Amino acid sequence: MTLIIGLLIPLLGTMLGSAFVFLMRDEMSARLQKSLLGFASGVMVAASVWSLLIPAMEMVSMHNSECIMHNEAGAWSVVPAAVGFLLGMGFLLLIDELTPHLHIGTDKPEGMRSHLSKTAMLALAVTIHNLPEGMAVGVVFAGANSGATYISLTSALAVSLGIAIQNIPEGAIISMPMRAAGNSRWRSFLLGSLSGAVEPVGAIAVLLLASLLMPVLPYMLAFAAGAMFYVVVEELIPEASEGKHSNLSTIGFAIGFVLMMVLDVVMG
Repeated sequence: MTLIIGLLIPLLGTMLGSAFVFLMRDEMSARLQKSLLGFASGVMVAASVWSLLIPAMEMVSMHNSECIMHNEAGAWSVVPAAVGFLLGMGFLLLIDELTPHLHIGTDKPEGMRSHLSKTAMLALAVTIHNLPEGMAVGVVFAGANSGATYISLTSALAVSLGIAIQNIPEGAIISMPMRAAGNSRWRSFLLGSLSGAVEPVGAIAVLLLASLLMPVLPYMLAFAAGAMFYVVVEELIPEASEGKHSNLSTIGFAIGFVLMMVLDVVMG
């Protein structure tokens, strides 16, 4: 039951954010959007560092310390984290290049040429972003189920909850422009909510392959971190820093980072 709840929490966060379309009449203000983008960035960066990269290095360090001196174990522990992180960044870069999509807050399509509508490309963009988040949830729960020392069940729930909190502004940022483009409130809500459906699917896929992934779990943790960092650097921060009110995104980033860090430490 805990596992099922953990897998569904991020999707519920997306649905809650998408429901903003029923509460707000006009298009989301620039101030609110900047604040939410910064907040989402802070949550994702903190989750990547505290819940993925650090546990990846600690797992390798503990394993190696049984065979070699502690200082050498600490030195080698960074290798899987570095390799996995770069692979995660590269994976999202490849998907970004091959998939037609729209960046949040813009009308300029990117990726391969396509005849898809702007709404469809925006949905694809969010799906790209949610994929690494779903993978991250699946990886931490797989690690918790395996008995990994540095990944507890409560820590895995903290990651799931943090991503859900991050998904609230993301759901609103997607559903509100869809409503402004002429879609009905229910259609905007459903499309915004469906954009988060890839998260539990990705998490379940990782869990089904858990027995095969256990030997490379540190790499997978870092891979998820790299993919999440790519979304932050490529999409969220540029949009949050462009134009006026960028200071609000900075404040939002600080709040999101601290909130996720506290969740991870307290629940871990």
